[in-house]
Amino acid sequence: MTSTNSQHSRLLNKELAKSQAKRSLERCKTLSEISQMQGGIHREYLSKEHQECNRVTAKWMNDAGMQTWQDEVGNLWGRLESSNPNAKRLIIGSHLDTVPNAGAYDGILGVLLAIEVAALAHKLKLDLPFHLDVVGFCDEEGTRFATTLIGSKALANEFDPQWLNIKDTSGITMRQAMFDFGLIPDDFTKAALNKNQLLGYWETHIEQGPVLESVNQALGVVTAIAGAKRAMITLTGQSGHAGTTPMNLRQDSLAGCAELTLAIEQLAKHATNSEVATVGQIHACPGATNVIAGKTTISLDARAQNDQDLTNLLAAIQTRAERIAKQRNLTLDWQWTHAADAVACDEKIQQLFASACEFNNQASPTLASGAGHDAMAIAAICPVGMLFIRSPGGVSHHPAETVIDDDVTKALSVLYSSLVLYVKELNS
Repeated sequence: MTSTNSQHSRLLNKELAKSQAKRSLERCKTLSEISQMQGGIHREYLSKEHQECNRVTAKWMNDAGMQTWQDEVGNLWGRLESSNPNAKRLIIGSHLDTVPNAGAYDGILGVLLAIEVAALAHKLKLDLPFHLDVVGFCDEEGTRFATTLIGSKALANEFDPQWLNIKDTSGITMRQAMFDFGLIPDDFTKAALNKNQLLGYWETHIEQGPVLESVNQALGVVTAIAGAKRAMITLTGQSGHAGTTPMNLRQDSLAGCAELTLAIEQLAKHATNSEVATVGQIHACPGATNVIAGKTTISLDARAQNDQDLTNLLAAIQTRAERIAKQRNLTLDWQWTHAADAVACDEKIQQLFASACEFNNQASPTLASGAGHDAMAIAAICPVGMLFIRSPGGVSHHPAETVIDDDVTKALSVLYSSLVLYVKELNS
């Protein structure tokens, strides 16, 4: 099993795969109990729960034969060293933070499967021509400081020093929170990686959607991570008495936003490349039953696998919004709150994952990710690839989030085969 030249070595013993996949699931449960809320899972950046999670996970990394450290922004690292001290780095991982009232697998399972891959490489004495680095990112969700991908952006040298001044809901700045955590805030630049030392980044993640379940497949190879833009759109008209203002004389902002909401849905439905758009919030003022809403704000979240497709969809939405505002004698205001470019997954890594699936007699359907992931930030410094695991019911960011045990075993087997195939490729 230590040779990487035979067909047999590319396949993981089924019982061993099942046993270690089961361990990763048990560890997901252990980490789910490290939570800052009662009766649910919530673990945010720079909290004492973040610290405890890193401590527990670091022990598992040590048990897998890895050296461990925590970087300058709070990411947790484990390394299985190559016999070549000057070797480059292959990074595998995901995130350890959660949204409030989360499920147990979003991000976390990807970190724990990466540890199991490292444990297998150590146990089976694979001669790695690279350092195998496992990362548990500190903040992907952006729950505490409303800034997403903090940990991965720091690695890509995209940590904005202005973030240190952002306050959480308790009035604590990120700078103070970093001090309290035991970090030196102004050292954030030291977390940045040298891209010349990197071979790539692999991330395993639950799909968080219904596509794989709809085709009855356990795993999928991700082709791209959708770009996204978010805005708050406000229509302003005139408040008035609900009983005395004739319908033809109204400047009803809520009715305008309702029309715009339906228009956004229709424009996205008629887009041709799987673009999506969502209105998830609406706030009408003054918000009384018997008062015409003079000012109403809706949220917009639009996503596409291609930046030009996203630009085209947003242009169509803006044109429709302007038309609605003009027809209803309303003023229109846009405030952009978030923007992320679409990211294509590396074609060679996609093929590597597909080949590993084939070796394991596993189908490898391709699909795009509508959700954002740490791979988006890391793509700025090295090739990235993602492997999705089926999400029963498409449920995520919810306590009902779950996985199928056999799917996790298959994912671990494919990751192991990917590693062995990659070693063989580099040595050939």
